[in-house]
Amino acid sequence: MRKPLSLYHPILYRMRVWQKRMFRQLSWWLSSRSYARTTQAFERLPFRYIKHTSKLIRKLGESDLQLQHNKIINLRLAVESINGVTLQPGEYFSFCKLVGKPSRKRGFVEGMELSFGEARSGIGGGICQLSNLIHWMAIHSPLQVIERANHSFDPFPDEGRILPFGSGAAIFYNYIDLVLYNPTSEAFQLVLNVGESQLEGEILSSSERPYRYHVYEQAHRFIKGNEVVWRENEIWREIVTKGQNAELVSRERLYKNRVRVKYHVEDEKILAD
Repeated sequence: MRKPLSLYHPILYRMRVWQKRMFRQLSWWLSSRSYARTTQAFERLPFRYIKHTSKLIRKLGESDLQLQHNKIINLRLAVESINGVTLQPGEYFSFCKLVGKPSRKRGFVEGMELSFGEARSGIGGGICQLSNLIHWMAIHSPLQVIERANHSFDPFPDEGRILPFGSGAAIFYNYIDLVLYNPTSEAFQLVLNVGESQLEGEILSSSERPYRYHVYEQAHRFIKGNEVVWRENEIWREIVTKGQNAELVSRERLYKNRVRVKYHVEDEKILAD
C-alpha cells in the first residue's frame, strides 16, 4: 500500500496537519450545529444513567511509567474543560472543541500518545483515557456517536484490560474527535473527576433511565497474513427494558475492528488469514 505523501517528510506532515485543523476550524465556524458548553458552576441533574471508572496507572508493556504519571496532569486539565457539560435536546458534544489544543502554555505536559504506529511521548498525551471513558458511557445511553475513531494499531497486550478491545475513542486535536448528539427530549450531563487512583465519570439525565444497556465483544481473534499479525473483533450492543419481564428492544453491531498488533502473540493464539 502506498504511503500518503505527508508521511515522506516531517514538513509535509506538519503542513497536512495544519490543513486538516484549518478545515475543522472552518467547519466549526460555519456549522449550524449547536454545541454544548461548560459553565463555571453547575447543578447535577437528578438521575444517573451510568457510572464508570478506569484505573489511572496501568502497566503497559515496557513503557515509561513517568509518562503515565504525567498523564494525570493532562487528564485534570481536560476534565476541567468538560466537567458538568450538559447536552440539551438537539445539542452536540465535541471533545476537541471543549478541551482545546493541548500546549505547554496551558499546563499540559509530556504524556504517552499513540501515533505513527508507535507509543511515544507528546504534549497532552494520555487524554484519550478520558475520551475512552466518555465514549464507553455514551454507548450505554441514548446519546448518538456521530464521530469516533479507533487507533489503527494495538500497542500493548491485555494486562489489566477491563473494557472490550476496540471500544475506545482516539483523539488528535482537532480533526480526530469524539462527537456526540442528543436526539432525545431530555438533557444529559457529563460529571467527571480525577480521583486518587481512578478516572471517574457519570452520565446524568433529567429523567429516569427506561432501558438497560449491554455492550459486549464478539468474533475476537488474532490472524496472520503476509507476516503481519492483526487483531479483529466486533462490538455489539443490546438494549432491553427494565424490570422482571425484561424484553429486548434492539441488538446492533456498533463497530467492526481490525488493527495491526505491535507486540508478540503466541503462535497458538493466531489463526491463518
